[in-house]
Amino acid sequence: MSKTGRIHSFESFGTVDGPGIRFVVFMQGCPLRCVYCHNRDMWDSTGGKEYRPEEVIEKMEKYINYIRFSGGGITVTGGEPLYQADFVTEVFKIAKKMGIHTALDTSGFANTDAVKELLEYTDLVLLDIKHADEEKHKEITGVENEKIKKFAKHVSDKNIAIWIRYVLVPGLTDGEEDLKKAATFIKQLKTVENIEILPYHTMGAYKWEELGWEYQLKEVGEPDSMSITNAKKILGIT
Repeated sequence: MSKTGRIHSFESFGTVDGPGIRFVVFMQGCPLRCVYCHNRDMWDSTGGKEYRPEEVIEKMEKYINYIRFSGGGITVTGGEPLYQADFVTEVFKIAKKMGIHTALDTSGFANTDAVKELLEYTDLVLLDIKHADEEKHKEITGVENEKIKKFAKHVSDKNIAIWIRYVLVPGLTDGEEDLKKAATFIKQLKTVENIEILPYHTMGAYKWEELGWEYQLKEVGEPDSMSITNAKKILGIT
């Protein structure tokens, strides 16, 4: 019998989560507790709805012509897709048999041994770097980043393409030393094809309030253009 996974939602025509038009799967459940999370409703691993891998592929097949024509594929995000690695592996296995490009949008927080099979069927890893400093990473996410660094190095050693995403939060991740540490870490990865700055925003704050949780960064504004330009320069984005 097929494994089942808990899924929050789907997006039919994603254009920012990998090349081409993407069928995006939002997995339910996440071990990180990011203070700026805009998907607060995806933390609970018991939420969402159960699906079999075949059911996910059936949903994707409705858009297969658009996906193939655009050079797109399927992207699994979250939540945290590595939280349900066995299920995502089965989805990617089917997708690869169909010749579909696979992308994993992840924080990288997982034991490498537990996701080795999944990476065999992964064409691209969209790696969200929360913070390169261990202590600050723990303050922001509730977990240390040692596993994440090991995961990233393993992905690089496997010669899997990596797109870096760095969330720029005023007062938390935009300091010059913070950015230099991130740049140093990124340079250790040999398969990085793209680095993107994700400016902090509060569009997901309402989800915290709806769930009865206080949003801690109410007073934090969006980064200005000078901060973004500076971050791009330090991270080597041209």
